[in-house]
Amino acid sequence: MVQLAISQSEYEQRIENLTKILVKKKLDALYLTNGTSFFYLTGYSYITTERPAALVIPVDGEITFMGPLLEIDHIPLKTRLIKNIKTYPDYPGEKHPIDHFAAFLRDLGFDRKRIGIDNPAGAAGIWGYTGPPIKKKLPQTKFVDAKDVVPNMRLVKSTEEIELMKESAKWANLAHTLLQEYVSPGLWDVDIALTASYEASMIMKKTLGPDYEPLRAFRPVGAGFRGQVGSMSAIPHSMSTKRVMMEGDVLVTGAGADVGGYSCELERTMIMGKPTEKQRKYFGVMVEAQKAAMEAFAPGKKCSEVDKASIRIIRKMGYGTLLKHHTGHGLGLEGHEPPWLDVGDDTVMKPGMVFSCEPGIYESGFGGFRHSDTVVITEDGAEVITYYPRDIDSLTIL
Repeated sequence: MVQLAISQSEYEQRIENLTKILVKKKLDALYLTNGTSFFYLTGYSYITTERPAALVIPVDGEITFMGPLLEIDHIPLKTRLIKNIKTYPDYPGEKHPIDHFAAFLRDLGFDRKRIGIDNPAGAAGIWGYTGPPIKKKLPQTKFVDAKDVVPNMRLVKSTEEIELMKESAKWANLAHTLLQEYVSPGLWDVDIALTASYEASMIMKKTLGPDYEPLRAFRPVGAGFRGQVGSMSAIPHSMSTKRVMMEGDVLVTGAGADVGGYSCELERTMIMGKPTEKQRKYFGVMVEAQKAAMEAFAPGKKCSEVDKASIRIIRKMGYGTLLKHHTGHGLGLEGHEPPWLDVGDDTVMKPGMVFSCEPGIYESGFGGFRHSDTVVITEDGAEVITYYPRDIDSLTIL
């Protein structure tokens, strides 16, 4: 049977591990404003808006959610770990949410305690939110910087997390297969992306059954080009393009699927029509760079070594001026998360860490060339869990 979410026992273990960290740091509680941290620790997803929300995890006692009234019926549907729910009507309100939070913390007995906090404002602070920092409302409370506590817990993935990402890779593979199948001159990339994503999502739901639901994304599977079509493929983080696909275009794709809130990363470079000599050359450079990076993954080695390995190949082949980004990044609950496959990140790789591996080269006005695969560090090396074809013949659309 396919696992579709993190188990209750694993969430409970995460809370237990967190409280041990808090005790070691001599903290009475942890105050979190980051929605990803909410989900990691409890399985509850909060859509961050202008309305502030916080999760308070004490060393002793019940986990408390402080947030807008609109979440009061949502939380019990998603988690059994949040026992105490304290709400305010809305933002900005007659009484500011931070004033409510200060009162809630006093009621909980934290007004003279040591509290770790991931954001000194006491709120995520997006979409026009303004308000006083929580420490101004509780001057006798000692707030301690703890922004790295939960992110550090997330660096090494558990067996359950990796299994969810492997399942994600299966559906990303299907979505990409459909994406490539539907590519045709004269079509807008958005048409193809929506069709492939919809069909893959429906097949995924039908196959996994009634218990499946996306927990962090708004759709099960997403696949597309994000405007990286033709010369726009040379823009690594392009958003869109207004023109349709044409013969001779370089296409850079992306696909992922939400399984239990986790996703893999799968990206490919495709060529529409018979590749030119220059396209073949650039494609080959990119493939060799990714191969070198793949060979550099191993427990005990530094993240910077992977980046250096791919850069070395690209420069050796004479294309160093076409580099625009590092080799990759951590993956899990977010599309980008630490550690970074970058010359400036000497984090030592450990079994259970998961990365994208995506060296690329980009020539303005011509095209971009990038594959991305998801790599899991193992006890004796690394495992690539995405498996869509990487060779130019398989990725040429005639």
